[in-house]
Amino acid sequence: MRLYWHQRDLRTRDNAGLAAAAQSETVLPVYVYDTEALGTIGRRQRAFLMRGVRALKSRYRELGGDLLVRSGTPAEVLTEVATTFDAEAVHYDEHYRPARRTRQRAVERALSAEGVGTDARTDLVLVDPGRLDARYPSHGRFYDDWERVPKSRPFDEPSGDHLADVTDETTVPLPDVDIDLPTAGYDAARDRLDDFLDAGIYDYNDTRDDLARAVEAPTQAVSRLSPYLAAGMIGVREVWADATAVYDAVSGGEARNVDKYRYELSWREHNYHLLYHNPDLGKSNYDDPPGDIAWADDDDAFEAWVAGETGYPLVDAGMRQLDREGYIHNRPRQVVASFLTKHLLVDWRRGARHFQRQLIDHDYASNNGNWQWIASTGTDSVDVRIFDPVSQLSKYDDGAAYVKEYVPELRDVPADRIVEWPTLSRDERESLAPDYPHPIVDRNAAYERAQRTFERALGKR
Repeated sequence: MRLYWHQRDLRTRDNAGLAAAAQSETVLPVYVYDTEALGTIGRRQRAFLMRGVRALKSRYRELGGDLLVRSGTPAEVLTEVATTFDAEAVHYDEHYRPARRTRQRAVERALSAEGVGTDARTDLVLVDPGRLDARYPSHGRFYDDWERVPKSRPFDEPSGDHLADVTDETTVPLPDVDIDLPTAGYDAARDRLDDFLDAGIYDYNDTRDDLARAVEAPTQAVSRLSPYLAAGMIGVREVWADATAVYDAVSGGEARNVDKYRYELSWREHNYHLLYHNPDLGKSNYDDPPGDIAWADDDDAFEAWVAGETGYPLVDAGMRQLDREGYIHNRPRQVVASFLTKHLLVDWRRGARHFQRQLIDHDYASNNGNWQWIASTGTDSVDVRIFDPVSQLSKYDDGAAYVKEYVPELRDVPADRIVEWPTLSRDERESLAPDYPHPIVDRNAAYERAQRTFERALGKR
């Protein structure tokens, strides 16, 4: 018999480690309810993950087996279970967050001391980060090498014949949360992918930043698969293979749109590559400038940003979407991060930690890699990138549909006035929306301050 240790890979289909464990042996799947590890993620995502564990347990029962659930540290639990069931080896999927890698090494040592083998597989990504160079100057250079590596096909789900005849009544607790969560589990993820492949992917590049469409048809404008990928409720090989099948069947403009979606998956791959080679990605600047960045770290400004009360409509709409849904559309996600790190000059790590607490799609590699990219401490080919929240709103939500969805104080204000809100006079703002806050920083002065600050850090002033 072999054990399979589920972590953030809550699925039976397209699971590299599970497929390897079930190749020729009976496999007993195990989930370790590790309170220390779960304590490092936000309550919202923890609740989503636990629902995913329950869905996974149901799937194993449908297949004729069961998911063994135990509480404790993985090294102790897996050693005990392996001894009890006389397991030859424990299989699992490789993870890259430093704390998880530490737990995996502890499991290997504990099992080795008992004569039990281990087998770790690349599963979270399409390409093993160790196959590529350790450092790239930009995403484009990374993509060139990454694209050339062949991508594996999805792995088959094990049949009931390969599952141990074990019944376990233990399950995981479900934390209370303050938002409505999406349905957890593989089936929900698969339904969401199918909806996107049926419609949204064919004009993805043309409409992915259209915020009005994101309000009207949120699962078609973008895939909204990020919570499921972050939890491992669907495999990235399955997503890649199905998107590629669509790409191979179309041409012209549709092919360009579909290929853009596939390209976006490479950003996730790049962030895992960064984390693999830089374990302190969540703590230290990846690309440290020669001088110190003079972060302002204004607590009042940070709290206004968190509350969605900065007086910049697109920023506030994004932060209120985060508060309401535990999710932000990618375009405002970039804008709110840029506003915090550039217009407010608040250290990117504070923003990353807030996202970690609030997002249901939090992914340690993507969250920290993307925050560093926005903060000009990551892999961006532009020295100092600053998103102007006024021009971004004008370009991507000129009818203010997205803003009005999440900022009710502005619902009766004409769209053109919302777009220009930070540039209006104080009297005009008060007459249009007396309950909405005034801008907490001047648009131009904050932009120029950020430019000066980062240029000094880069030694250009």
